[in-house]
Amino acid sequence: MPSPDLNVRDLSVVVTAGAGGAGRVIATTFADAGARVVTCDLDARAVAEFGAVRPDIAVIEGDVGEEDTVERVFAQAERRHGPVDVLVNNVGIAGPTAVVEEISMDDWALSLRANLTSHFLCARRAVPNMKARRSGLIVNISSGSAKTGLPLRLPYVVTKGAILSLTTNLARELGPHGVRVNAILPGAIRGERIQRIITSKAAALGIPAADYERDLLRYVSLRTMVEPEDIAAMILFLASPAGRRITGQLIGVDGNVEYEV
Repeated sequence: MPSPDLNVRDLSVVVTAGAGGAGRVIATTFADAGARVVTCDLDARAVAEFGAVRPDIAVIEGDVGEEDTVERVFAQAERRHGPVDVLVNNVGIAGPTAVVEEISMDDWALSLRANLTSHFLCARRAVPNMKARRSGLIVNISSGSAKTGLPLRLPYVVTKGAILSLTTNLARELGPHGVRVNAILPGAIRGERIQRIITSKAAALGIPAADYERDLLRYVSLRTMVEPEDIAAMILFLASPAGRRITGQLIGVDGNVEYEV
């Protein structure tokens, strides 16, 4: 039996929020596999550092919650590499850790803009060329908490839940045009961001951070966090010929979260 075809060489790939964290691993994984990658990030320092380390990857500073930035990112990708084949909507913020009655309108609006509107704007910009070529892949990064819930993190969970509907609806709309749309639902991704979240949530609950981290993994079958490389590997598979029939799927990369009954 032949090995699966995981070739992504020469694909034009856009990864949002790709100068740090899991986004950076996704961007470098694609570039190392021969894809041509453009990414963007709000963090000016991270953009400069990543651009210096990986000159083969175009790194643009900007906020893809804004239409002008989205246009800049896609215009540069198209100038450098031609029409975008793969869009990875990776932008996301943790949002506030608070009870619902203490969530401000500013925090609510910022969570919607970063976690949902950015995905819509990038998909809207990518789709016309994908439809014209009858080929393309959009991968939206949601969260396992979109299914399980996460008390004290309402804006985050609501926006990540909306990404599931965005994904399944776009998959139906775009499937007849040859365009695939899937979502990744990660568990807790090991890194600085999850450590900040753990510290913040533990403080809100009045318990030690180590205790909350243990509780976080209690209902994960593998009892471990997810590595950024796990997320990148799944997206690479979806973008390769081996994943060509996969669309409309909400794919958990989480060590199996055991939903409480």
